[in-house]
Amino acid sequence: MPTRQPEFRRYLVPVNTGSTQQLFTDCLVIGAGIAGLRAALEAAEQCDVTLVCKGTLSDSNTWNAQGGIASVLAIEDSFESHVEDTLKTGCGLCDREVVERVVRQGPELIRQMDQWGAEFDRVDGKIDITREGGHSHPRIAHAHGDSTGRGLAEALVRRVKQQNKINIIENFFSIDLLTGPDGGCLGVIGHHSRAGYEIIWAAATILATGGAGRLYRETTNPEIATADGHAMAYRAGAVLRDMEFMQFHPTTLYIAGASRALITETLRGEGAILRDNTGKAFMKKYHPDGDLAPRDVVSRAILEQMLKTGSTHMNLDIRHFDKEHFAKRFPLINEICESFDIDIKTDMIPVRPSAHYMLGGVKADFMAQTTVPGLFACGEAASTGLHGANRLGSNSLLEGLVFGKIAGRSAVEWLGKMAGPEYRKMNVEIPLSDRSRLDTDDVRNSLRALMWRNVGITRKAKPLEEAQEIIRFWQRYVMDKVFENPFGWECQNMLTVALLMAQAAMTRNESRGVHYRGDYPERDDAHFAKHIEQVREPI
Repeated sequence: MPTRQPEFRRYLVPVNTGSTQQLFTDCLVIGAGIAGLRAALEAAEQCDVTLVCKGTLSDSNTWNAQGGIASVLAIEDSFESHVEDTLKTGCGLCDREVVERVVRQGPELIRQMDQWGAEFDRVDGKIDITREGGHSHPRIAHAHGDSTGRGLAEALVRRVKQQNKINIIENFFSIDLLTGPDGGCLGVIGHHSRAGYEIIWAAATILATGGAGRLYRETTNPEIATADGHAMAYRAGAVLRDMEFMQFHPTTLYIAGASRALITETLRGEGAILRDNTGKAFMKKYHPDGDLAPRDVVSRAILEQMLKTGSTHMNLDIRHFDKEHFAKRFPLINEICESFDIDIKTDMIPVRPSAHYMLGGVKADFMAQTTVPGLFACGEAASTGLHGANRLGSNSLLEGLVFGKIAGRSAVEWLGKMAGPEYRKMNVEIPLSDRSRLDTDDVRNSLRALMWRNVGITRKAKPLEEAQEIIRFWQRYVMDKVFENPFGWECQNMLTVALLMAQAAMTRNESRGVHYRGDYPERDDAHFAKHIEQVREPI
């Protein structure tokens, strides 16, 4: 049974439907990453769709994804091999049926994206594929070198804009999901940068809001990744699953005072070597696969080596790469290196781990249906059973395509089964807080530092207890406030999800995949070969 957690209140803003602008749609898609865009396209084949995103269509984790998309495209590769690689990396918590379905749909959807104009890199006319850590065969397709996510997103955005049945609303902050007397989802309350508060009533709602990397001080994620979808779904009564599993990317460019930039692990797949500040290659000490070890192993190895050598970072050595080929193969990273005066022929790239990908999320079944009727979830916001306790590299974009398609189709099927939804006038009254004024910027920065320190790559009971105590203290001063801007709503969402993550990490007294407990360093299948679920206590 899922554990139930207390929540302060249902809606984050007072809304009177008599005075608030209202829109009506068959299917509402929240989020414009690869999963949301693909879901909108699928649903629009049979119904009207409204697609909203909190920034622009280019503000998503997908747009920033350097790594490729995994699929069985070579004759010497096989579905069985891709499935087994995924299950092995997932450390016993993957759903085999889901894994097989995603893997087997991959080639068809890659070909479809190719037809839709995704500019995949090619060799002799065929889509070029490479190998990454955790994969037993080359099966990683790329677009524009190290800008695969952007290449896929641009193709999807072009197609979405061509569809008359898709209404796109940018700069719309989704604040809370609306639910009816039966607990079913009826749409969303949101705020538009120009129009103000709006309610979008929807017969079916697809949550594709992305990840939660901004809960951590060190992260590869853009500013939008503040766990809004996870928090909204939790407040709406949805079950959240595996929230302890945050994947940390081992190699992020580390320049003191500069924003973090992802250095794709494809570099290690093509021969880059991790070295400490003495120039020594160290990964073979930690894993037989060396630099091609799974991400969680590499992340912990880098941290341990940093402690041993008293360093702020490790180094990625690509000095043996051909400089012209590197500039063509990895144009974005080449540009980043040049901007910091890093000459790859003579200099190594300083790197350290950062929070990267949220494996847990809103529990969604084989058809992307959540535990809330009428609410579907896909992409990084969802927990579908594909990744388990650790994500195989480049499976995330594949999951976005597959489950985006599934969610769009399931939403259409839901429309065919249900009677017309009953939309009611609503007036939610929230008492004003009598507490002192609040510096939300300070709370957010302090929370991110706390999560990195106490709920980071290595965890222990006492720091996890401390994190929960401090987050609850901040909640007492933040959750009773009525904000009128996204920065404040994001702060509330971040505090909500951070506490859930710390609680889940405290519950899992073992080490599995990306979740590493220093006080429980071994995997414990007898007690924890299972998912940890959390749901809001009914008010």
